[in-house]
Amino acid sequence: MTKKIVILGTLDTKGQEHLFLKQKIEEKGIKTIVVDTGIMDPPYFEPDITRYEVCNAVDYKVEDLVKRKDRKFAIDMVALGASEVVKGLYKERNLDAIISLGGGQGTYISTTAMRGLPFGVPKIMVSTTVSGDVSGYIGYKDITLMHSITDILGLNSFNKRVISHAASAICGMIEGDISQGKEEKPLIGVTMFGMTTPCVMKIKKLFERKNKTHDIVAFHARGSGGRAMEELIREGVIQGVIDITTTEMADELVGGIRSAGPHRLEAAGEMGIPQLVGPGALDMVNFGPMESVPKKFAGRKFYSHTPMVTVMRTNIAENIQLGEIIAEKMNKAKGKVVVAIPKKGFSTLDDEGRPFFDLDATLAFTQSLKRHLNGKVKVVEISCHINEDEYAEQVVNHFLQIL
Repeated sequence: MTKKIVILGTLDTKGQEHLFLKQKIEEKGIKTIVVDTGIMDPPYFEPDITRYEVCNAVDYKVEDLVKRKDRKFAIDMVALGASEVVKGLYKERNLDAIISLGGGQGTYISTTAMRGLPFGVPKIMVSTTVSGDVSGYIGYKDITLMHSITDILGLNSFNKRVISHAASAICGMIEGDISQGKEEKPLIGVTMFGMTTPCVMKIKKLFERKNKTHDIVAFHARGSGGRAMEELIREGVIQGVIDITTTEMADELVGGIRSAGPHRLEAAGEMGIPQLVGPGALDMVNFGPMESVPKKFAGRKFYSHTPMVTVMRTNIAENIQLGEIIAEKMNKAKGKVVVAIPKKGFSTLDDEGRPFFDLDATLAFTQSLKRHLNGKVKVVEISCHINEDEYAEQVVNHFLQIL
């Protein structure tokens, strides 16, 4: 079957460049489907999917957007329409990869559409705006950003080379795509943080020794990692989770910078996949440099992890709340759940003789969790620290039972 690459772009302002991109891809024998997201001037060349079809996808007319004279609204509507069109093409198997060229607005429109596609679909955005903070464009999707270096205004010997490289890159991505054959093992998601890395390394080693049918994939629980794992669970990429590092829940509750949002710890339950949950690094909330910590936390216990990262110890009241929140999410799970609690500390800092060691806070979490859990969720209390061998062994054994 011939591979198809969708080219998404504003053909009124960047039409010449997108036509060149189309030609370079088709020179390699790959079919293109061009989607026009411009709405002002006529397109530079005729697309396969017009701006009218893009706007119709969200029940809007191009003429009405132009008359409204609200640039932000128009961009939002076109972005949503492009997203619907792109998802439709993927569903119809008319999309194997997607690429676009653009400035700030074009990048926003195209990456919005790209984020609607599942993991593994090659996505390249050649943009003028990738030298700063790009988290708003990428989110937690596998979008490859390529810096255009110069602005995109017509063709010249410099940007022809950049666009040619982009065309080669997207073609190489689909040509080099691994097969989805039977040799691929189902994936088990594991969450980790610097403060729980020793534990996760042991879990991986033990799991791979005892289980030959699954692969471990780790997610850094710093906000984006938790969101990525939740999304991949919903996409069916992850078939089970050893979610021992739930520190993002503390940031969401208290107001730290590493929150994964209010829906963290929900996808596995909704999808009914087996999950083993732990309280890894719930003893801390993440902030930036010390001077960035909100004044309302004055007097709390802090630790400077690096000059750019300050962590704050969660207190008893917060641990009681965290126990209740996590219990509520676990109670809704459709699949098998085990909660494994290390009774002697939740992170490297929460160990005897270390700055965050506080057995009262640890006990407050455990009691709150058990008080609010229903009878379906199994709780295992282990008399050791989270980074000790015993905890990793018990985690792997209990997870294999529900797997």
